[in-house]
Order: sequence, then structure tokens, then C-alpha cells
Amino acid sequence: MPKVTFFNLPDEKRNKLMEAAEKEFSRVPLSQASISNIVKSACVARGSFYQYFENKEDAFYYLLKLQTEKRRGYFFSTLEENGGDIFIAMERLFQMLLADLSNEDNLKFLQNALMNVTHEIEDSFTGLFIGQKPVGGTVEGSIDRISGLIDSSKLNITGDQEFFHVMQILTSVTFRNLVDKFSRNLSNEEAKENFRIEMELLRKGLYKS
Repeated sequence: MPKVTFFNLPDEKRNKLMEAAEKEFSRVPLSQASISNIVKSACVARGSFYQYFENKEDAFYYLLKLQTEKRRGYFFSTLEENGGDIFIAMERLFQMLLADLSNEDNLKFLQNALMNVTHEIEDSFTGLFIGQKPVGGTVEGSIDRISGLIDSSKLNITGDQEFFHVMQILTSVTFRNLVDKFSRNLSNEEAKENFRIEMELLRKGLYKS
């Protein structure tokens, strides 16, 4: 996470810095990104960058968090609109992400992240939907809201621990299918069909007869 000094910046300067970071992380993978390019584009001193972030990884994962959070609201609203059907909500989310990611001008940063995926990038994606692992039977984070919207009586699960792992499976499958779309150069229709088949198999196993 950025340092307190970053959040104390005027909105214009903060936005300019993040735009510069997104431009650089869209140009090359994180490992090849240059802080010099970011500060030059943002018109700030290199020393100032370290007043706002620990390193370039800190800026990258904060930007990834912002991009994913924009889509989390859509997921929740879709879940509510479809009576808490987690499979419909995940499928709609996947379709929306495909549409967004197909726009190279707007989301080259996310495309680049998916083409150079690491465990940290996957954790950033899934963590924003499921939060932290339950401790002592208590669900924490976004999954708490999700569990409140779902009719768990329809699922072959018992308790928050099992629901947490269900969400881990669903979000991991969603993420992997997004990666496959770009790493295997699949069309949107091919990616949608692969995702639909996997979601249907999971639905059959998780829904009560």
C-alpha cells in the first residue's frame, strides 16, 4: 500500500502519478518497469517517489487493486440482481472483464499483468473478492458480503470455512480463464465457452439435487 504521504497529495498530483505508473506498467512487465520513466512522466523528483511508495512493486499492486475494485461493485450488483446465484454472477463478471480487456487502449495494464502472471498477481485478484481466510469460523472481507447474498441452503457446503474454499475455487477458475484468453490467444467466444463448461461442472458438483 502507498504511504500516508501519497494519500495526502492533491487529487490532481496523485492521479497524475498513477497515470504515469499505469503507462509504464502497460509498456513492459513489472520486472522491466522503470521508476525513472514513471517520475519523468509524472514530473516529480525520483526521491519523491519513495516518499509515496516503498518501491515499484508497491505502486504496481496498488494500481492493480484500484483496477479490480472498479469491477467488484459490478459483481455485487449482479449477484443481487440474480437472486444470489454465484455462478451467474461469476459468468457475468467474466464476460464483462473480457469486454474490458479486449479494449487495448484502456486496459493494456491489466492485459500485461495477465500475460506475465505471478502468484502475487493472482492473489491480488482473488483476494479482492474473497478477503482473508476465515479465522475461528469468522468470514472476513468481501466474502462476508457475498455469503450474505447467497442462499447457502442450495449448496453442498457446511459453514464459512467450506464457503471460503468454494469462493477460492471459483475465483481461481475465473482468473485462470482470463490468463488463458491471452496466453493462448483465444477469441472471446472460445474463452466464454471454456469458462461456461467449467462453471457448469462446478455447479453440478456444488448444487444440491
